[in-house]
Amino acid sequence: MQKVIFLPLCLILVFSSCKKQGCTDPNAINYNSSANQDNGNCTYSLMDIEGNSYGAKSIGHQIWMTENLKVKKYRNGDTIPQVQDSSQWNHLTTGAWCYYQNDSSKGIWYNWFAVNDPRGLAPSGYHVPTDAEWTTLSDYLGGEDVAGIKMKSTSGWPQNGNGTNTSGFSGLPHGYRTADGQFFVNGYMGYFWSSSEYDAEWAYYRQLEGTSSHVLRQEGMKGTGFSVRCVKD
Repeated sequence: MQKVIFLPLCLILVFSSCKKQGCTDPNAINYNSSANQDNGNCTYSLMDIEGNSYGAKSIGHQIWMTENLKVKKYRNGDTIPQVQDSSQWNHLTTGAWCYYQNDSSKGIWYNWFAVNDPRGLAPSGYHVPTDAEWTTLSDYLGGEDVAGIKMKSTSGWPQNGNGTNTSGFSGLPHGYRTADGQFFVNGYMGYFWSSSEYDAEWAYYRQLEGTSSHVLRQEGMKGTGFSVRCVKD
């Protein structure tokens, strides 16, 4: 006759509560080998072809860079032309980058031709997000109406427009350059390219505003200069 063993209720409760949250990805900086339940807060580091280092973070089921791209070469080592002159920028149909009014402290903007160049703009293992991947991000953060405030950094935005940055995306208001070469709203809005075309002359991007909790899905002329974020392959 077999013996039936009954575990005390208190022991069963102990076993069921032994879940330890933490980062369970061994490739992450903050990997916790004793965690058995992922907390969705893994952090990473990556490097572009020039040796510039970047932070990245898990947001939902995606891994996003937490700072803007600043590389000046394609992934194969070819130089991306710097074009500061407005008249030259206005006629571009190939990839280029620029500083905001020659001020390197304001970050780098790329036209969409650089984003779409087959030589690759993003660091190895990453890519410029598609329009659908941007939508996945905003959906995970509650939808376009509220995702923006969760994507904006907690400082650097004017008119009390700082975000909560609960996503860790750390979006900053670096403005943009128009397709005809003019510079606009640096310090008030943030613009980020997608790799997806709208039509032959326009492509999708995302916009963060200083006075709004929204993230806006828009179309911009391919010759426009926007910031670039990357997402892991």
